[in-house]
Amino acid sequence: MSASDTQKTLVTATPSALEELKRLLGTEAEGVTGVRMAVKGGGCSGLSYVLDFDKKRDGDNEIVMDDVSFYMDKKSTIYLKGIELDYKEGLKGKGFVFQNPNASSTCGCGESFSV
Repeated sequence: MSASDTQKTLVTATPSALEELKRLLGTEAEGVTGVRMAVKGGGCSGLSYVLDFDKKRDGDNEIVMDDVSFYMDKKSTIYLKGIELDYKEGLKGKGFVFQNPNASSTCGCGESFSV
């Protein structure tokens, strides 16, 4: 497996997530070049997801899907490997959803997890 194949398997995004991210990136301030996916301590299950607009930083892993750049710091990459980002709309609202195959448990809101 080549280095580029390995990076492609780090995270994936559904077509609906990519479509919404492209729409939102078009409204962001100058200097924003992509989407930062990260993990931070906190939340009711121990770790929380971070999704924000940003630019690439030194040491980041970068994955490009359908012209959307995703940036992850090395520490977060360990927890995000294999994750799928989706965007859903429904009666309970709309928003981005993380499908994490590595999570041993998640909270009720889906915004935090533990491994």
